[in-house]
Amino acid sequence: MKSREPLIRAKRFQIDDKRRRLAQIDMMICEFERMAQELDRDIAAEERRSGMSDPRHFAYPPLAMAARNRRDNLTHSVSELRTQREEASAALAEAEADLALVETAGELDRAGKAEAGPRRSSWRSAEALRP
Repeated sequence: MKSREPLIRAKRFQIDDKRRRLAQIDMMICEFERMAQELDRDIAAEERRSGMSDPRHFAYPPLAMAARNRRDNLTHSVSELRTQREEASAALAEAEADLALVETAGELDRAGKAEAGPRRSSWRSAEALRP
């Protein structure tokens, strides 16, 4: 029977790749949330400076409106990234379960070969003793 080592290596590579993807998503979420907080501060400062806090008013500062739109886009992106994170986390869990199955099957194969090995050799040695 073929060795399962190449399959195990491939599964481990997939798991590492999925972990990297999950880490990238986490970093992007943190970065987008940080940027949104900075934009909130910028919006508040611009509204204080202009004395206008109603975005529907015609005199609302364009800089605050642009920052508001950018913040809303970042918030929307964060929610999409959280969905992607859930999917990536589920894919990682599935890949880890697959690896566990493959490793268990490999261990069972090795255990079966170890048990079968001595029986075969003793059978052959008994056969060699016959006249």
